[in-house]
Amino acid sequence: MELSTSLAAALLAVLFYAAVLQRWRRSSSSKPPPGPTGLPLVGSLPFLDPELHTYFARLAATHGPIFSMRLGTKLGIVVSSPALSREVLKDHDPIFANRDVPAAARAIAYGGADIVWNPNGPTWRMLRRVCVREMLGPASLDAVYGLRRQEIRSTIRHLHSHAGAPVDVGAQMFLTVMNVITNMLWGGTVEGEERSWVGKEFRAVVAEITELLGRPNVSDFFPVLARFDLQGVERRMRLLLERFDRIFEPIIDRRRKVGERGAKDFLEYMLRMEEEGGDSKTPFTMTHVKALLMVKSTLILPPHPHPLLCKITMLLV
Repeated sequence: MELSTSLAAALLAVLFYAAVLQRWRRSSSSKPPPGPTGLPLVGSLPFLDPELHTYFARLAATHGPIFSMRLGTKLGIVVSSPALSREVLKDHDPIFANRDVPAAARAIAYGGADIVWNPNGPTWRMLRRVCVREMLGPASLDAVYGLRRQEIRSTIRHLHSHAGAPVDVGAQMFLTVMNVITNMLWGGTVEGEERSWVGKEFRAVVAEITELLGRPNVSDFFPVLARFDLQGVERRMRLLLERFDRIFEPIIDRRRKVGERGAKDFLEYMLRMEEEGGDSKTPFTMTHVKALLMVKSTLILPPHPHPLLCKITMLLV
């Protein structure tokens, strides 16, 4: 009982400190655009509508094409006109490109070492070059054409063998996309029964990661509380990261053996980059290899059915 009382008192003290800090920041910084007043401490969090685009459209009709809203101790700026969107996303993209990394993303992305959360700078430009120009360029995609064709033909054979019987098209398309992407990632390194186990574990882990990334997290809206991980999101993400490492590391170790090199897939290219040390300005490490595998892996599943907090995260400044 005494412990619970102490914890409650500590939590109230922290929240009071956060409220004072928020008030001080508001008074000491330049005035933000107009917007809904919200409640003390929590701001507009209680009023958010899951249909976020219609909710913002209603606010824009009242406050104009650019408005601000408090989300806990965070300040969100919303732009809703094509002209302002062009200024933010194109004309002044280097200024607005950086944003806070959500606690869940920081835990699962090796501290934000992937291309999604890395701040705009030499490392991000190096990762973009690796992903866009090298790994996803026409020559690289042509190199893995055979892998993609193999999986598509396998799906067609499966559907043909079930002619006249009901088929779950959604499940088959998901399996095909998953196999295509994993084949492009690490090719034929995983085969036979091991491939079935890897695919099953892979899908389960990615599903849990997607669910946690879309879950409201107090740590994102009240950073002063992040160290306590009140909802256990970071702890669960670290456990999922360990499971991902148990999938990745044997595949990477096997590929690094001299006898299994030379495959034309993304893993082979990244391992060559890692051995060469990146470019003259930025090193390319094994952490980057795993982080990029993580990003490409999470592209397999569709967005979480409740992406409200994923969208809000992009607004936090």
